[in-house]
Amino acid sequence: MEPGTIDNLSILYQSSDFIVVNKHWDLRIDSKMWYETLTLQSQLKHRFPELADPDTYYGFRFCHQLDFSTSGALCVALNKAAAGSAYKCFKERLVTKAYLALVRGHVSQSRMTISFAIGKNTREGMTHMMCIEGTEGCENPKPCQSELVVLEHGSYSGDPVTKVLLQPLTGRTHQLRVHCSAIGHPIVGDFTYSQRQDSNPYRMMLHAYYLRIPTGKELIEVCAPDPFVSTMDSNWLPQRVTQRLEDVIQELKDKGTHKEGEEESREAAGEEEAGSEGRREEPEEQRARCEQWLAEWALE
Repeated sequence: MEPGTIDNLSILYQSSDFIVVNKHWDLRIDSKMWYETLTLQSQLKHRFPELADPDTYYGFRFCHQLDFSTSGALCVALNKAAAGSAYKCFKERLVTKAYLALVRGHVSQSRMTISFAIGKNTREGMTHMMCIEGTEGCENPKPCQSELVVLEHGSYSGDPVTKVLLQPLTGRTHQLRVHCSAIGHPIVGDFTYSQRQDSNPYRMMLHAYYLRIPTGKELIEVCAPDPFVSTMDSNWLPQRVTQRLEDVIQELKDKGTHKEGEEESREAAGEEEAGSEGRREEPEEQRARCEQWLAEWALE
């Protein structure tokens, strides 16, 4: 995947309500800084000027976020109703996201659940960072869980690395980066969470590979092409396959289908109950969060 330019936006999925793009690494989603002219928003406006929503500040509503340094699948809602249906999926934990990464060292366990609570780092010079509970200056740590599956062992520029699939089960800022660093296997090229040492790779090796959003009206399910293959980066030399990526993704698809079936059963039972007792009101706090989420990027 080449560096981002204004006219090389890659589209993974498109419908009347959603677009899923393959975001470039080292690219901001949006920016109010005059000197940052290349953003994902500007790429979208260049490619789809007719789809920009004049009722929003930037023109497009993002259903979720990706870090500046992270590449891969990112979903964009093209109208407020679509954004609301996506929000409902995130709120009810029906969305499945999985990331590919190259991490330093050879991870010994084939699968693991990482459960460090993560908070904001308040130490001087580190306020842009997150940290695990127990770290000096760690403020308001919250429970976080990530699943890690080893795919391949190999080397990058001669150093031992492991290719892994990461699934965030919660959604804290920098969660995957912090969790990988906490287990002693920081992501290759992650300068911020490698104690400012890992600066040689041309990018941070974290890529949003798989995204599934079952909105009810349509199933959004995409895989963003794997950039961590030796044909695209000769510095990466895989040596031993532990688990096939296709098999692990199929597991996630099966889990997603099962979870959606359970949710449909709950909704059906809820409708029957509502028929006799009346539907319960959505809590005020929950409704306020939804309205704030939908209004993000709205003109003030």
